[in-house]
Amino acid sequence: MNTILALSGVVIKELYRRKDFYVLFVLTAVITLLLGSVSFFNDAKIVRYLKEVVLLLIWVAALVIAITTTARQIPAERENRTIFPLLAKPVSRGQVIVGKFLGCWLACGLALLVFYLFFGIVSGSREHSWPVLNYFQGLWLQWVMLGVVISLVLLGSVVFTAPSSNATIIFIIVIGILLIGRYLNQVALQQREPLRTMVYTMYFLIPHL
Repeated sequence: MNTILALSGVVIKELYRRKDFYVLFVLTAVITLLLGSVSFFNDAKIVRYLKEVVLLLIWVAALVIAITTTARQIPAERENRTIFPLLAKPVSRGQVIVGKFLGCWLACGLALLVFYLFFGIVSGSREHSWPVLNYFQGLWLQWVMLGVVISLVLLGSVVFTAPSSNATIIFIIVIGILLIGRYLNQVALQQREPLRTMVYTMYFLIPHL
């Protein structure tokens, strides 16, 4: 367990040494401040719609952080040849994978916490209400979803050698699941056998994010 925690700690330190998180956070913060200060015709409902756009930006930023951070973990270890002395020690391959997963998942959780904390402060200062439970529920559900995405990226790291190709393919898969994955059962009803069984099988096999 100490080995897994040590590996995950390295991943967390690596995330905050890079500029990815800071660029996405500053970009999201600027758009949040701009949209949060807008009030068309003094209509509060429009401001709520704009905040939904900001939440979408937070969701996209977290997804980008999760995929890009995870995609370069194992390839970077192979490229720097640090994976070989690591496996030469009493560290199994399973511990390396679990450590990388835990590190990426915890790093994404910390990033989400910062995003939601900032959004909650800005939203509460304007609406004078603090739905902390709703924010916590949204954070937790999104964090669990990112855990599934991180698992897919780690699986892709074993198959694909280049981090760029892995990240691109996972982005396409995730977007495809989000856009059409939930409708595959309805598509299957309109098909004939054996295509109907194939589409149904795909529907039950893919993770529903």
